[in-house]
Amino acid sequence: MNIDIFIVLIYFAFLMAVGWMFRSASSSTSDYFRGGGKMLWWMVGSTAFMTALSAMTFTGVMGKALTSGLSIVVIFFANALGYFCNYLFFAAKARQMRVISPIQGIRMRFGPVSEQVFTWATVPSSVLQASLWLNALAIFASAVFNIAISDTIIAAGLVVLFMSLIGGSWAVVASDFLQMIIITVVTFIATLVAIWKAGGVMPILDKGLTIEPFVGDGYSYGYLFVGWFICIFVKQFFSTNNMIDSYRFVAAKDTRNARKAAILACVLMTVGPFIWFLPAWYVAGVYPDTSTWGLEALGAKVTDATYFVFVRNEMPLGMIGLMMSAMFAATMSSMDSALNRNAGIFIKNVYEPYINKNATEKKLMFASKVTTIVFGLLIIFAGLLMSELKSFGLFDALMLVSTLVAFPVLIPSLLCFFIKKTPDWSGWATILVGACVSAVIAFVITPEMVQSVFDLPNPLSAREFAEMKSITMGVTGHIFITGGFFLCTQFFYKAPVGERAKEINKFFTNVSTPVVVKTTQQTIDMDSKQQSLLGKVLLSASLCLSLMVIIPNPIWGKLLYILMSLIIGSIGILLLRASKKYAAIESEVESVEDVVVN
Repeated sequence: MNIDIFIVLIYFAFLMAVGWMFRSASSSTSDYFRGGGKMLWWMVGSTAFMTALSAMTFTGVMGKALTSGLSIVVIFFANALGYFCNYLFFAAKARQMRVISPIQGIRMRFGPVSEQVFTWATVPSSVLQASLWLNALAIFASAVFNIAISDTIIAAGLVVLFMSLIGGSWAVVASDFLQMIIITVVTFIATLVAIWKAGGVMPILDKGLTIEPFVGDGYSYGYLFVGWFICIFVKQFFSTNNMIDSYRFVAAKDTRNARKAAILACVLMTVGPFIWFLPAWYVAGVYPDTSTWGLEALGAKVTDATYFVFVRNEMPLGMIGLMMSAMFAATMSSMDSALNRNAGIFIKNVYEPYINKNATEKKLMFASKVTTIVFGLLIIFAGLLMSELKSFGLFDALMLVSTLVAFPVLIPSLLCFFIKKTPDWSGWATILVGACVSAVIAFVITPEMVQSVFDLPNPLSAREFAEMKSITMGVTGHIFITGGFFLCTQFFYKAPVGERAKEINKFFTNVSTPVVVKTTQQTIDMDSKQQSLLGKVLLSASLCLSLMVIIPNPIWGKLLYILMSLIIGSIGILLLRASKKYAAIESEVESVEDVVVN
């Protein structure tokens, strides 16, 4: 068997073992969908970071880096700014909603009609995004192992489904932490090799960046690029700060841990671009002719295999399998979070309140696992359909889905924290207005129309129109039209009465009241258990990596595997030491917070 395929299979087995390790951690739907709200900041922060990362980062985005120059890095810095805003405001508010499913917060804020509209507007777009992530991974695997894209989609989807099904949110978040460590270490090592072989960072940038180093190729009108640049920051701000994506932080132990998780994600997203893109620009400078890559089967999507070309040509034997494991890590961490969230939304906002109101916790857990299976299969099926997508590159397709399909939902789910006096119907009505705006942008506006309206002397390039349509027009249209509509609903506001008044009051009381957990023997044991289990997982991963020195490689290649093993093992040892420190703390005899805090 090919050594790289063997490494990937071992990694799959490792992930399934993590899922099995946490099989008994979920005794309730709160445990299954948010870890009972007991997770420490470094676990929550890793899942927040990894949710924003996928194989798309190392396929479609790397391919985009060949023509877009430094501008592609803007997306990740915009994400970092969004996470910093999480730290300042939203992470705390998200945890303080005290919900299991994020749509439960929508139910309290906007009522039952909006609850259902948000549910069925959120879940399909999430399935679409997950299917695009799987496609990015499948393209990479196809280039590496010469296997069918559909086989990769099915295999990766089933592994994620098994892990999420068996271990719930505990397995999802634990695997996200493991995968964050692996992908960070592997890409860091790849960047060191690129710098070493190029003779420094500047030679990479001098050779790898295009004629326009910041803007890249394909822009004739600078002000269109400026508009795209601004809208990217606006889009990523909304994407990281909204009620729908609050599942990143509802699992945190308390408000303090939620905010620390956000700043961890911010730091990782700030540092990441300095590591990830240098190998891609190295390839652009050293292997500029894609026809020499030997990847003709990918056709027009050949640039999506840029990172693979670097690993194949410049890294030691066995690193392709390890890099593929990192790519699987990135995609699976995004997919498993989406899968767990979607199942939680359906159970808590459809099944429990409307289908089986009197369900016991045992029945809810059974229904949760059935729902996880259904959504997992749906994502796989959608991924297979998306594999036939020909008209867009993966990057542009993802941007189109996230802006035109998902963005209308984000506007009311963020603004509702600041604008209190809106009627219940403002939530679902804003989504309908946003859907109309998206439809016009997607199906009505053409390059010729834009050229005529702006009186442009030359036609728009393919890149200009693709980025203008997927980002600039989408964000601008939704901010001014969709967002403007939500603000205008204040003119129709009437103070709620009865139960609705109590629900809205509870929502705003909750989000303004910090979650504080006092130290008891129970909390000490839970914190220590998290650190101990993840420490052991990392030490096991370190041991597996150290065995790769037996692969026939030059000395420098063997040293790379030793270095990676030492880094991951050191983190594992630190976690084990921290768990012992926790176990030695004297517990306080006071009771934990009131039930409402959880």
